[in-house]
Amino acid sequence: MKKVVIINHSDTKGGASVVSYRLMQALCARGIDARMVVMDKQTDSLRVSEAGTPMSRRLAFLRECLQIYTHNGFDRRDLFKVSTGTYGQPLHSHPWVQDADAVILGWVNQGMMSLDEIERIHRMGKRVAWTLHDMWVATGVCHHAGTCTRYAEACGNCPFLCGGKRTNDLSRRIYGRKRTLYSHVPIDFVAVSRWLAGKCAVSALTADQRVTVIPNAFPVGDYSVTPTLTRGQLGLPPVPPLVVMGAARLDDPIKDLPLAVATLNALHDKGVRCAAVFYGAIRDPHALDGLRLPHVALGTVEQNKVAQIHAHAAVVLSTSLYETLPGTLIEGMAAGATPVATGLGGQTDIIEHGVNGYLARTREPEEIAGYIEQALNAPFDRRAQHDSVARRFSADAVAEQYIRLLNL
Repeated sequence: MKKVVIINHSDTKGGASVVSYRLMQALCARGIDARMVVMDKQTDSLRVSEAGTPMSRRLAFLRECLQIYTHNGFDRRDLFKVSTGTYGQPLHSHPWVQDADAVILGWVNQGMMSLDEIERIHRMGKRVAWTLHDMWVATGVCHHAGTCTRYAEACGNCPFLCGGKRTNDLSRRIYGRKRTLYSHVPIDFVAVSRWLAGKCAVSALTADQRVTVIPNAFPVGDYSVTPTLTRGQLGLPPVPPLVVMGAARLDDPIKDLPLAVATLNALHDKGVRCAAVFYGAIRDPHALDGLRLPHVALGTVEQNKVAQIHAHAAVVLSTSLYETLPGTLIEGMAAGATPVATGLGGQTDIIEHGVNGYLARTREPEEIAGYIEQALNAPFDRRAQHDSVARRFSADAVAEQYIRLLNL
């Protein structure tokens, strides 16, 4: 039996962790001995092990934070928008890594894994794949470059470090370290969306590397177009239909919650009868104060209830500035809802405009509201939505692509 180890910061904490755990399960279902080594273990799975010691994990995290803090003029802003890959756990000595035929890297930042450790694992004769959940592999230090294009050449003048005023800053130096690593360590890079693969094609770091597009695995079988729990049991508004928006943190600036509020207000002003449902953490208690449309904020909900919420939804909404492969849109479609989103990022891998959802060309609330109204008035067939997701994003289909990639 082939053995695979997935290295990720956590097993279920955060979007990259959830999909990495699903990949492990999918590989196991295909007869692969798949396991995870993490820095922050949340489950009680015997197939997940924590790397290092509590002290080594804490120390690596703090050392990286201090490195970024000092190189940012002792300013804490944007501290977690960048990572350096300078410090990490001694993963090469972990018995699961030593026994593995292949190692799949995921989101390995914030003290989980150093760039040097990747080279050590390669020298052990291990085949290395790297699943990209954001842009960090293709940039110097940032996870998402936004409108910055400096990563196309060599980084430097990083807008997340000292206001972009230093040419030979930390971003340029880490960029150089990555260039050296990629030049002599063969890595199978896996982008979870065509949009992310396109960003890799622009970067001088990864333009000449082999980048395969394989989406994240989703438990499509856990989603049904028919809910088994009532709206009352889920705390949902009784007024149909429902527009649902979810995220780990809804008021993360990337999610652009103010645009969602403006869009739903435009819907309200058009006289459209519906209600909005939000799930996920909101740090700002006043974030929804200006929303005139009937709505409810459920806070963080259990994953099994997410499927039920989407089964009651008519529309699943995303107003994110950019996403690698937005899981809430896939989850909504798996439950039969119609996705409406801004067309930036991996949304285009999920939605075919006018065929199974709508992609707004602008970030104008009126345009997005118009697509929501269209989706409410003429919904797509819910079973067809589910089947479309099953064909493209089921765990079995994704596992098969990894097995072929790694010759398992």
